[in-house]
Amino acid sequence: MNNRRIQRISQEIKKIISNLLIDGIKDPRISKMTSITSVKVSNDLSYADIYISVLGRESEKEESLDGLKKAKGYIKKEIGSKIDLRHVPELRFHLDDTLDHGMKIDEILRQIKEENLD
Repeated sequence: MNNRRIQRISQEIKKIISNLLIDGIKDPRISKMTSITSVKVSNDLSYADIYISVLGRESEKEESLDGLKKAKGYIKKEIGSKIDLRHVPELRFHLDDTLDHGMKIDEILRQIKEENLD
């Protein structure tokens, strides 16, 4: 399938879910500090891997992920009503821990810098 079309669909799905996090989904498990970091749609449009970032404790991250998984049917219906696709991709939610990894690397670099100054 056309790579440009896949990217456009991925961006559109990201926009729709981001808007749903603000206005549409009322699940109290989903933290207000939840954001969609990226969406990757498979070439055959059968799957959409949605990566989320949640600021907060590990328990809040897991609760937000569970809440989004429970709301998957509603989210899929909303995507189907806003994007003209024959089949809406199956949604798979994942925690995006790149921010956590970045913070750990930053901390390690800071410690190395302090050790070199001593």
